[in-house]
Amino acid sequence: MLDISEITDYLYIAAYPSGKYAKEVLIRDIRLVINMIWLKPAKEYTMEPFRMVTLRTLDAPFSRIPVETLVKGVKEALPVIANGEAVMVYCREGRHRSVAMASCILIACGYSAEDAMNLVSAHREVADPRADHIVSQILAFEETWNKKN
Repeated sequence: MLDISEITDYLYIAAYPSGKYAKEVLIRDIRLVINMIWLKPAKEYTMEPFRMVTLRTLDAPFSRIPVETLVKGVKEALPVIANGEAVMVYCREGRHRSVAMASCILIACGYSAEDAMNLVSAHREVADPRADHIVSQILAFEETWNKKN
């Protein structure tokens, strides 16, 4: 079963999606897939009509997601969203790394960090945006993004 949560009509969070679910992902109008893990993505998500962006990160308190990586993912997502299409962000379990990226996308769309984390938590039961190594990077992203935009 595909482990995916709709956060908004343009943003989804998933646990590592098998290629056999590509049609189910496609019907959600998802066109950009952001892979936050080291595992090789299913080839179905690397081919049209999808576009894959891989931002390999670790989920560990000693290795926090670089803010620059979050900015890169957000910059990839914003034009897709502006075009009326959706973005799916995934990591191993859809709990930390994908949640951080999704929260940052929401911040770039006008949410505060607190509101973004609350929205993600409300729509994805396993989401843990307040883990120390995740919340610190979401807040750092918000500060960086708001200074530049």
